[in-house]
Amino acid sequence: EVQLVESGGGLVQAGGSLRLSCAASGFTFDNYAITWFRQAPGKEREGVACIANGASGGRTVYAGSAKGRFTISSDTAKNTVYLQMNVLKAEDTAVYHCARVERFYCSGFDLKTIVYDYWGQGTQVTVTS
Repeated sequence: EVQLVESGGGLVQAGGSLRLSCAASGFTFDNYAITWFRQAPGKEREGVACIANGASGGRTVYAGSAKGRFTISSDTAKNTVYLQMNVLKAEDTAVYHCARVERFYCSGFDLKTIVYDYWGQGTQVTVTS
């Protein structure tokens, strides 16, 4: 069965760093893009970053809030996607989920037009100010 399991969240002071992991199983890793989303209380779900290992175009995509601070990467041997988050801010506080994109490339984070067919359980990131 398809599984996505997030880990690495926690409590961190503003300016600090965390690395989130998304361990994937039950499917051919390189055939699908993986996207990180986050959702804070009272806010809409927000795309953060996407990676597609098998794509020549749209291999990585970042939201404006993540550019320059966050880096998405993958380890195909481990079927794992990472989100390195640096210079964390209080507004980064949210539950972070990884989701499988129902295609092999990244093209944004539009939940209305892009199908995300599997989601992980989420990991909480709390940044103190």
